[in-house]
Amino acid sequence: MNILTYILSCLYFFLPAYFANMTPPLVRGARFLKILDREVDFGRHPPTALFKDGQPILGPHKRWRGVIFGIIVGMLVVWGQSWLYHYEAVQRISFLNYQKIDILLFGFLISAGAVCGDLFFAFIKRRLKIPPGTRFIPWDQTNYVIGAYIFLTPVFKIDILIWITLFIFTFLLHIIVNRLGYCLKLHRAKW
Repeated sequence: MNILTYILSCLYFFLPAYFANMTPPLVRGARFLKILDREVDFGRHPPTALFKDGQPILGPHKRWRGVIFGIIVGMLVVWGQSWLYHYEAVQRISFLNYQKIDILLFGFLISAGAVCGDLFFAFIKRRLKIPPGTRFIPWDQTNYVIGAYIFLTPVFKIDILIWITLFIFTFLLHIIVNRLGYCLKLHRAKW
């Protein structure tokens, strides 16, 4: 496998997490399912006995609608990948045999891991008193790689070199895509 094919394979493998991570900002302004337009932390602050920073747990921008739809969209991408696996060209770039794995489990873990990685680093940012949308390089760009790695590793054995490649390329791609989204007024932050 040459280097370009390897990079393409890494990106294809991680496509569900990319979509899971892109979905919350895109559904932020949606007017449907208002019951899900609630803060993930319910507007609470952590117990002062543990954290005396006065910051919210995650902040008002982390909403259930984004979390739930991020996971659903990521799982739909995995379903699409399993359907495309019938084609020989897709089989050549796939690290996984989508006909032999539990695609529901894989889709949930990679998507939930991506979303939870983002939520965890939002928690860290609040503890460091970093406002939402403020740069937190390289964690804002790679938090969902770390989350997906943590969720997937106990169940699916993926080579560590793939994760390192994803960490590096996701950092670069995230900056490019967010800049583009910011210019198109789809995203609030440049980073």
